[in-house]
Amino acid sequence: MRGVAEVKEPCSLPMLSVDMENKENGSAGVKNSMENGRPPDPADWAVMDVVNYFRMAGFEEQASAFQEQEIDGKSLLLMTRNDVLTGLQLKLGPALKIYEYHVKPLQTKHLKHNSS
Repeated sequence: MRGVAEVKEPCSLPMLSVDMENKENGSAGVKNSMENGRPPDPADWAVMDVVNYFRMAGFEEQASAFQEQEIDGKSLLLMTRNDVLTGLQLKLGPALKIYEYHVKPLQTKHLKHNSS
């Protein structure tokens, strides 16, 4: 049936606060806290923390690329735009959103907190 969204069963992953208005363009606001099941500093994230972060941000398909490439928090913070666009072998649209709305802001936030 066209025009009707498929309803998926809820997953057992930790819940995040997500700004639903921006979810469609991949810029969902994901809050980092221990409540989300991962350390607040991305440098301390394990591979599955990174994977779950992107799943909860609306990138279910693309999250597996981070697991396949064993990207943990420290690796994520070192990624360049080119790494995300070409190294993960993702479609261009999602890759751009992942870098601009998630990787880059996480890097900026990490630098601000650790340069004081």
